[in-house]
Amino acid sequence: LTQNFLIISLFPLTGVNCLAYDEAIIAQQDRIQQEIANSNPLVSDRQDLSVLQREYADDDTVYQLKIKDLYKKYSYIRKTRPDGNCFYRAFGFAHLESLLDDSKELQKFKAVASKSKLDLVNEGFTEFTIEDFHNTFMDLIELCEKQPTLQEVLGSFNDQNVSDYVVVYLRLLTSGYLQREHGFFQHFIEGGRSVKEFCQQEVEPMSKESDHIHIIALAQALDVSILVEYMDRGEGGTVNHHVFPEGGDPRIFLLYRPGHYDILYK
Repeated sequence: LTQNFLIISLFPLTGVNCLAYDEAIIAQQDRIQQEIANSNPLVSDRQDLSVLQREYADDDTVYQLKIKDLYKKYSYIRKTRPDGNCFYRAFGFAHLESLLDDSKELQKFKAVASKSKLDLVNEGFTEFTIEDFHNTFMDLIELCEKQPTLQEVLGSFNDQNVSDYVVVYLRLLTSGYLQREHGFFQHFIEGGRSVKEFCQQEVEPMSKESDHIHIIALAQALDVSILVEYMDRGEGGTVNHHVFPEGGDPRIFLLYRPGHYDILYK
């Protein structure tokens, strides 16, 4: 809202060339995205949870109380860049990090990930268009088999090309599962769109934010349990959480604040 107001004040609509106006908006958005990129790594180092307190005013009672509630269960946070891809990046890094010292679970996950390309092909995705993304995903899993340092894995997730390829593949897996189970998910899609249309518009494109439906689908597609803590301006001083799928035993803990996901650690 602020950025568009700024642009409107600079380029009042009366008598302005609409193309110049549109280009000004795009240029302003590009500058904002560049500023976000320059000041935020794709995935940060692990930080003390106290960094959250400093993001909100001392008299912001709602959020300060909810951060105190988070302290009862968590000690650290790892932030992700707020670029619309944060759920997939947070999920991908947190899960591989959790598998670094669990070779049995890593092998199970590798088998699921390896088979996932065929599942997508069977769902109608063209093999040659998804192959590079799948290969990058498998390369990261194979890196984890070699018992790398955590910094090596973090380095891969902060390499824009590698990281974005992983995000693309996780988006494709989410889309594939939603379409495979379209009979169930159709009930949760608004606006009269089919599941396929929803996937093409809200799941597969980069920078599209994620909601419950995306998390349920990815958790099911990869057989991984995820717990999300929801911190918003709702009443009460506690943070609500939800486990995907219900009844799972989560090894990934994410913090959701409106429009954004970070990783939590106990």
